[in-house]
Amino acid sequence: MTDRPAPRRTTKPKVMVTRHLLPSIEWRLGELFDASFNTEDIPLTRDQLAAGMHEADVLVPTVTDRIDAALIEQAGPQLGLIASFGAGVDHIDLAAARARKIIVTNTPGVFTEDTADLTMALIIGVPRRLREGTSLIRRNEWTGWAPLSLLGRKLGGKVLGIVGMGRIGQAVAWRARAFGLTIRYHNRHRLPSSVESMFGAEYVDDLDTLLSASDIVTLHCPSSETTRGMLNAARIAAMKPGATIVNTARADLIDYNAMIDALENGHLGGAGLDVYPGEPEVDPRLVALPNVIAQPHIGSATIEGREAAGEKVIANIRFWADGHRPPDMVLEGLV
Repeated sequence: MTDRPAPRRTTKPKVMVTRHLLPSIEWRLGELFDASFNTEDIPLTRDQLAAGMHEADVLVPTVTDRIDAALIEQAGPQLGLIASFGAGVDHIDLAAARARKIIVTNTPGVFTEDTADLTMALIIGVPRRLREGTSLIRRNEWTGWAPLSLLGRKLGGKVLGIVGMGRIGQAVAWRARAFGLTIRYHNRHRLPSSVESMFGAEYVDDLDTLLSASDIVTLHCPSSETTRGMLNAARIAAMKPGATIVNTARADLIDYNAMIDALENGHLGGAGLDVYPGEPEVDPRLVALPNVIAQPHIGSATIEGREAAGEKVIANIRFWADGHRPPDMVLEGLV
């Protein structure tokens, strides 16, 4: 992206924040800028977004806001920055923003450890049947220890297939190694041998080969034209019988209907999920399956992570308002 930020502003930029953020972050935004907040924390309608973008200098959206080409086309001429709260930017039409010379920033890196922690919890929890055990206790149906009660699968020696070996994929690999998992990965580009050695990870250049050899598959790639639907019915059918799928990335990476069918017919051993098509709706078939641990999109839900993301948003706006290139400017085609 070659567009330069506007010259330094002499008045406070008008900033529209689409969701309720931490009080400390909102206080700082209000102190530095002419900021408006969504205090009810209900996702804004398309008309509300359009109205805000018509007036604001800066839009601070989140993953719940679909900022498509039509909305960007309706934006006022003063809108110069979309400072997204979160690492992903697939909810923003980057080409449309670039055409209007609107800079887009995100908050990379701040949720890496948090998302990896949740991923590891699902990698452990599904094979060890933690949801079923918790439900048994909650229903007051546990009758005591028994040799064959809730037998799961051990992690040590199993193959973990990581699809997408960026920041989060590497953080998962680091954790998984401590549990004795054999780590294999598929990525657009192979990592340097020194990095592979650090994680004890083996590169597999063919996705189908990785999927068929893995006991647990965890997804850590962005949503794009090449990744949407990558885990389709044929690939799920070719996975190991009893394998586990973990998804804390994006829902559209998987054909959820095919995955549910494979879970219901016993081909898959279980799934650990934090993202869903059509959120916040969750397919009732998933909820009913005892071998599925379903979380409400909490991969980044830590106080520390949300605070760090807010601080990055503030820094990006300040750099832009001062006429400088924001530190987290997203380059179209390089996300």
